Amino acid sequence: QVPVAESGGGLVQPGGSLRLSCATSGIIFARHIMRWYRQAPGKERELVASITPGGSTTYGDSVKGRFTISKDNTKSTVYLQMNALKPEDTAVYYCNAEGAPFHQPDYWGQGTQVTVSS
Repeated sequence: QVPVAESGGGLVQPGGSLRLSCATSGIIFARHIMRWYRQAPGKERELVASITPGGSTTYGDSVKGRFTISKDNTKSTVYLQMNALKPEDTAVYYCNAEGAPFHQPDYWGQGTQVTVSS
């Protein structure tokens, strides 16, 4: 089983919405900070949103007010609800389970493509 696996990407028109999912398996979900990153062609990887085991959230400036990160502890899954999408949101979105603060391993998913275009 893959420790971290993203799904939900696709093609959407500007102004539309998508919800990404990040399912974890075989990790101690409660001992990882869950983060969404994205990387567009020719650009550096960018932190999009984070959620701590306690449920505190942070967002990158470019997505504040449009994206919402949440999690379901019973399913060990993290979500990224993306609204009011813009062409500049086009990127590969990666899920990261950061375990270092809790002396746990870090894990990365393989990414899911989000394309915002008319």
